[in-house]
Amino acid sequence: MLIFVRQIADLQTQLVARWHEESIAHTSIGFLQLVSQEHAYNYLLWHEEDVARSREVGEARIAQAKRAIDGYNQKRNDMIEQLDDAITQQLVERKVETTEKASLNTETPGSVIDRLSILSLRIYHLEEQTQRPDASVEHIESVEHKLALALVQQDELSVSLAQLLEDIYAGRKRHRTYRQMKMYNDPALNPYLYKARQRRAG
Repeated sequence: MLIFVRQIADLQTQLVARWHEESIAHTSIGFLQLVSQEHAYNYLLWHEEDVARSREVGEARIAQAKRAIDGYNQKRNDMIEQLDDAITQQLVERKVETTEKASLNTETPGSVIDRLSILSLRIYHLEEQTQRPDASVEHIESVEHKLALALVQQDELSVSLAQLLEDIYAGRKRHRTYRQMKMYNDPALNPYLYKARQRRAG
């Protein structure tokens, strides 16, 4: 299972580098296709958040960025659920039965894959900072310290995910998709949205 997790982490790393040079495209299949799609939303989120924090763009562009962030974040959460749903389907197909003592993990595999996705983005941009010709020695040293820590976190999180998946597929851990049930994008659940609609109708 660790080999498969390494595939996920390696794919995320490769896609971050590729997407900085080319447009976003998905060439993977099966579960890795879902990983790529979820990763793409994190990639888009990361760069829109850079724009939203810039003081050199106008208010209209910042508003546009914030709306994009909202949409990408919703799609990212949807993809995390799809990753976990795909694992559920595999468990059904393999007829995996959990033991009586099987516990439920506090974090699902989909959410760990999401954390690995964000880490790969952080690592790419930290490495980018070490190549800045205008950066001070102190800046480079600070970035290199953060980069070393991020790489350790990526490795440890990969190992933890592999162990979790091994336990799930062996029936030692229960698996369940954690439903986010975001309310802010739902016109029927967001008070500001449905009250505004009522005012327009009235």
